[in-house]
This record gives sequence, structure tokens and C-alpha cells, in this order.
Amino acid sequence: MSARDTADQIAALPVYWDARGKLRVLMVTSRDRGRWVMPKGWLMDGKKPWCAAEIEAMEEAGAVGFVSDQPIGHYHYDKRMDDRTIVRCRVTLYPMVVEKLKRRWKERKERKRHWFSPQKAAKLVEEKELSRLLKDLAGKPEMSAVFEKLRKAA
Repeated sequence: MSARDTADQIAALPVYWDARGKLRVLMVTSRDRGRWVMPKGWLMDGKKPWCAAEIEAMEEAGAVGFVSDQPIGHYHYDKRMDDRTIVRCRVTLYPMVVEKLKRRWKERKERKRHWFSPQKAAKLVEEKELSRLLKDLAGKPEMSAVFEKLRKAA
């Protein structure tokens, strides 16, 4: 892979509406530096991208729910590999309506999880493109429409 190439990853954007009808976003800490991120990972052989995002949400956050097959955007970040090289990643983000959180999940000893408002989540992430997507959750009518449709489908 050359310096200009990007590797493709997928991520879930787990959400729910609280008792007051406010949209909340579930985030997890990264295993390396403990920064707040979306549950994400590599594409999986034989799995549709949104199904892989659903698996990542379960493994990293213990989130169970309905994932849309329609992505809501992309963002980029630099991933540090085990051999210390840096790989530029393009992450496709799939919205997910969370129906429940498991008490026990695969990476529970390696990560923390927490619900945030989209605005707070936007401030916590390092990736500018992801921050913009999170800010748009509450502010753009077309984004609200996507989530309302997903909410009804779930």
C-alpha cells in the first residue's frame, strides 16, 4: 500500500432517544489511548459492510439493535498498526438504533462506553469529518429524516 492509498473500514453510529426524545450517541474508548471513538473495524469476508458494523458495535460496545444498510457518511483517520506504521483509513459510517446494551460483551474489559449528546460527541472525537457528521445529526433536516426512518424500521 502506498502512502496515498487508504484502507477501508466500517463503523456503527449507535443511537437512541432518551425519555425526553433527545438523540443520544453511544461511544467507546479506543484501546490504545483511551480516546472516544465509534465502534469500528475492518471489512469482514463474506459479510455486508453494515453487518460488519453491527458486529463491531456488539463486540466493542455490547450494543444490539438495527443497523441501516445506507451509510450516512465517511471520515478519515490515521491508524497506528502493531508494527508502528501508519495507515490512512476511510471509515464508512452506518447508523444503528440501539435496542439494548449487553452487560457482558467481548471487549468490556478493554473499553469504556458512554452515551453522549451529538454535540458533546462532536467535541470529544479527534477526527474533524466525524465531528462534522455528529454536529449534523441534530442540525440537518435530512439527517433527522434518516434517523426517523431508521427508528420506525427498528
